[in-house]
Amino acid sequence: MQTSFTPEQLKAPAIQRANEVLRTCVHCGFCTATCPTYQVLGDELDSPRGRIYLIKDMLEQGRPADEKTVKHIDRCLSCLSCMTTCPSGVHYMHLVDIARDHIEKTYRRPAMDRFLRWMLARIIPYPTRFRLALLGAKIGRPFAFLMPDARLKAMLAMAPKRIPPVSRNDAPQVFPAQGERRMRVALMTGCAQKALNTDINDSTIRVLTRLGCEVVVAKGAGCCGALTHHMGQTDLSHASAAQNIRAWMAEVNGEGLDAVVINTSGCGTTVKDYGHMFRNDPLAAESAQIAALARDVSEVLTRLKPEGAAPEPLRVAYHAACSLQHGQQIKDAPKALLKRLGFTVVEPADSHLCCGSAGTYNLLQPEISGELKRRKVETLEAKAPDVISAGNIGCMMQIGSGTGIPVVHTVELVDWATGGPRPRALDAAGASTPPPPLP
Repeated sequence: MQTSFTPEQLKAPAIQRANEVLRTCVHCGFCTATCPTYQVLGDELDSPRGRIYLIKDMLEQGRPADEKTVKHIDRCLSCLSCMTTCPSGVHYMHLVDIARDHIEKTYRRPAMDRFLRWMLARIIPYPTRFRLALLGAKIGRPFAFLMPDARLKAMLAMAPKRIPPVSRNDAPQVFPAQGERRMRVALMTGCAQKALNTDINDSTIRVLTRLGCEVVVAKGAGCCGALTHHMGQTDLSHASAAQNIRAWMAEVNGEGLDAVVINTSGCGTTVKDYGHMFRNDPLAAESAQIAALARDVSEVLTRLKPEGAAPEPLRVAYHAACSLQHGQQIKDAPKALLKRLGFTVVEPADSHLCCGSAGTYNLLQPEISGELKRRKVETLEAKAPDVISAGNIGCMMQIGSGTGIPVVHTVELVDWATGGPRPRALDAAGASTPPPPLP
């Protein structure tokens, strides 16, 4: 694709990167075949190719974002399926992030939009605030029909039936390896996940220590910054990311780290991009080092080769989170782990398509998200599974709200098969019991 940025424009690192990305696009349209929003809406401007044209025009003209451009960029899930499909290697993720930053700086949204985005950015990345918000939503859910805005209704509906108690395992500390130490890793405990489902981190710690890992929950680490990053709120997202980089580098420079383990794939995609995010920052070297250490939990478990056997002959429908299969190009590791441990693994039709969660997308675009959820649940249920497995808390919440089939994190099944407790989601009666202690 030809571009016409001026030499003056190209002095800006963001425009320079946008120019690089745009020039790789050859207009082929392969991306439209795998774009979820194009499949739902049928509008060329709601496909990656259409959005690329809108972004190109906006940035080349150096003009403020307009309502039309904002509408179609906001409808993008950032599922990155287009990047998997693209034969030319167009790095759409960087391009749409640049566009969102430009929109945030140049476009004045309607008052309700500004309020909702402000609220989400200042609540979800903070577990204590998020817990309080979930409690409030739980109380207010019976009155959802009174809400004039579909987005407010979606936020009330988000609250789970059970909000788990705080897990003390998420506090900064070190969990010793069982037996000979094979690795020393930092576990990213995240933000929203600590309020929505504490079993995931607990299971991760049990599995890793059982397999010879010393697990560090680093002091000062928190939200990865993905949520605010994808809303174009760059200052907030970079502040969160910088805090993590400093926290993990303190461990690197102390007793050392073999990996930064991440069990929420949406976070993993962002942390692995820290090197790019901070490429022109004083933290450039440290951010690149942390990005190189970042590993999805399935990658680390594949290296450690857990041994065990499925305690029950369960049929597991594996849901491939977009951030894992497209953002990180990890496709086989989670399925191979489950098969290795004796679970029967099945995959739904169109497994490359998004479930509609996508960070805050299900809250800000509830109609499109709801249709994508309906389609995803339909394909999963068609496989008649006993349980659905996923590697991202957002997907788990989204799919779980549309089906009666239990939804668990992949690491919970690995934990169970290697000596840990039965995932509580498999047993409704167990929902009220406290989590089992770590060894």
